[in-house]
Amino acid sequence: MAININNLNSNNQVNTNLKQQNEVKQQAAQNTSTPAQSAKVGQDSVSLTPQAKQMSELQKKNSDAPEINTKKIEELKKAIQSGDYKVDPEKLAASIAKFEFDII
Repeated sequence: MAININNLNSNNQVNTNLKQQNEVKQQAAQNTSTPAQSAKVGQDSVSLTPQAKQMSELQKKNSDAPEINTKKIEELKKAIQSGDYKVDPEKLAASIAKFEFDII
C-alpha cells in the first residue's frame, strides 16, 4: 500500500523550489555592490583620547631616556654610607620645583 503525502513526487513542487532558488540568487546579486560603491558606504576611523596621546608621549620619552648606570649608583650608596655625600639644599629645592613645573 503506497501513501502519497501532499504530492511530494510531483514535478510542480520541484519547479517551485527551482524558482525560489533563482529568486534568492537574483536578490543576492542585486544586494552585492561594486568595489566603488562599497568604498563610499563607510570608512573606518580611529581617535585617541588625550590620555592615550599623553601615554604615547611618555613612552617615547622613556625610550629616549639613558640606561641606569649601576656603577654610579653603587658609588653614591658608598658615599652616603660613609658620610662623604653632601646635599646642597638650594640645588635640591630648585630641582624639585623644576620637576613639579615640568609635570604640569
